[in-house]
Amino acid sequence: MSSFHFRRFLYENGLLLVTLALILSTLVGQVLTGWHDNNDDLQQMGLAPLSLGQYLHSGHLLEATFENWESEFLQMGVYVVLTIWLRQKGSPESKKLDEKEEVDQTPDPSKSGAPWPVRRGGLWLHLYKHSLSLTFFALFLGAFYLHARGGMLVYNIEQAHEGQPLVSTWGYLHTSRFWFESFQNWQSEFISIFSLVGLSIFLRQQASPQSKPVDASTDETGK
Repeated sequence: MSSFHFRRFLYENGLLLVTLALILSTLVGQVLTGWHDNNDDLQQMGLAPLSLGQYLHSGHLLEATFENWESEFLQMGVYVVLTIWLRQKGSPESKKLDEKEEVDQTPDPSKSGAPWPVRRGGLWLHLYKHSLSLTFFALFLGAFYLHARGGMLVYNIEQAHEGQPLVSTWGYLHTSRFWFESFQNWQSEFISIFSLVGLSIFLRQQASPQSKPVDASTDETGK
């Protein structure tokens, strides 16, 4: 790849690449600090500490990671679906109050560059029309299960240490601890939606597509 094409690639994909770098760097930080934190807990229970390799397969890391991912996928799935029908006057995060928008139009299979499910039609088109929300909710369910699985492994270490009965993943789903972990994360994600929708009515960020133009009126709704 020539230097020109490489620079062009970086320019055209900068948002995803920088976000991916942030994910990986914070994940490394989470692993290293979580490893030490978990070993402190194990030491207090009189158990042998884990090596870094062992920690990468531990319930502690599994639970901590997917507890957060679960709430993120739920947030985005809910947000995508709510913005189909609901409006918020003055917010660029809302569709316009009384006008049809391009996203409401019937897909046109003859349009240049139309994705293949649109050209194919039928079931493929039906699924593709809802693929964004369906994927977010599928990712949510996967992360939900892995959160429960990891939480069960951690919970059982504590149960065994205290001489209490162990539980299955399904059993851990019936504990208040699992739901406390879930609800505290879910509500934080819904707060972020509320804040973005509400604050963008009155506040601006020049050059950001998440903001209305700086000189737009407070009542102006949509992009």
